[in-house]
Amino acid sequence: MTQACSWSDDVLVTDRESKSAPEDPVAAIRHFNRFYTGQIGILREGVYQSSLPLTEVRLLYELAYRPETTAKQLSSDLRLDAGYLSRIFAKFEKNGWLKKVQSSSDRRQALLSLTRQGVAALRPMEKVSNEQVREMLATLSPDAQQQLVAAMRQIEQILDSPARDWSAFLLRPHQPGDLGWIVSRHGALYWNEYRYDQRFEAMVAGVIAEFIKNFDQKRDCCWIAERDGQRAGSVILTHESAKTAKLRALFVEPFARGYGIGRRLVQECIRFGEQADYQEITLWTQRELEAARRIYQQEHFQLMKQEPYQDWGRGDLMAETWKLDLKSMRGLGCLHFSAD
Repeated sequence: MTQACSWSDDVLVTDRESKSAPEDPVAAIRHFNRFYTGQIGILREGVYQSSLPLTEVRLLYELAYRPETTAKQLSSDLRLDAGYLSRIFAKFEKNGWLKKVQSSSDRRQALLSLTRQGVAALRPMEKVSNEQVREMLATLSPDAQQQLVAAMRQIEQILDSPARDWSAFLLRPHQPGDLGWIVSRHGALYWNEYRYDQRFEAMVAGVIAEFIKNFDQKRDCCWIAERDGQRAGSVILTHESAKTAKLRALFVEPFARGYGIGRRLVQECIRFGEQADYQEITLWTQRELEAARRIYQQEHFQLMKQEPYQDWGRGDLMAETWKLDLKSMRGLGCLHFSAD
């Protein structure tokens, strides 16, 4: 049986191998692209029963449905070379498909649209395309069709939206589904960034299970950072004894880093610890987690112990224990929650 191959970072990998590494977003997206172009038959010769190349068909569509577009806009949005685009438009003009009107706001630009002949040329190709999509949908149940459309809309929103500004976000208590998400994201992120294997994910699952089993709403809490319903980070504070709380499961998603979310999560633990009358908060971490260590230092945690640690597929770790003395901080009036 022949197995398809692709190149990735100068190493030849098979589709089977790339499927086995879903944590690699590049491989996952390329696999989806190959799958979907096969589904819609875009590689077939004469895909729209037309002799036109796919790029020209796409440009006819854009000219038909974009109001007052320009060659510059199309070149930028479709990532087409300006010279290549000019040659296609010259062909369209020769066929009588392209209409140009000088822009009233910029006399150097021409507003482009299709002539009646251009619309007539596009119409049969649109009909064929619609039929091809209907054939694909016919194999799916109504529920599956709705799921497919919703997933496509989500992909479009994610790729079309500018990067979010996470400087304004919500901290809320955990809800059903959040704790499983914490375990899953820890497993994926720490593998991608530090190569901690599945034993690390199992450890986090144990932490979460213990938190749920011994949960006391007066002594324990979990906070989720989110914006517009999208989760971006978490932290847990749980009782270790009557006077000692433990900070656990602190993390921030890569897309939301740099906005102070990690520090605000830690500050919320300190605030809760103060209200719950704890005398100290402890935590256990790894020396290589530099961003988290900076937060602990900023919030007056003291490094108490370091020792070599081997686990999670790593033999070069250095484990650290940190402590915040709430009793002393309270007496000195040092408890504050500035995000500066």
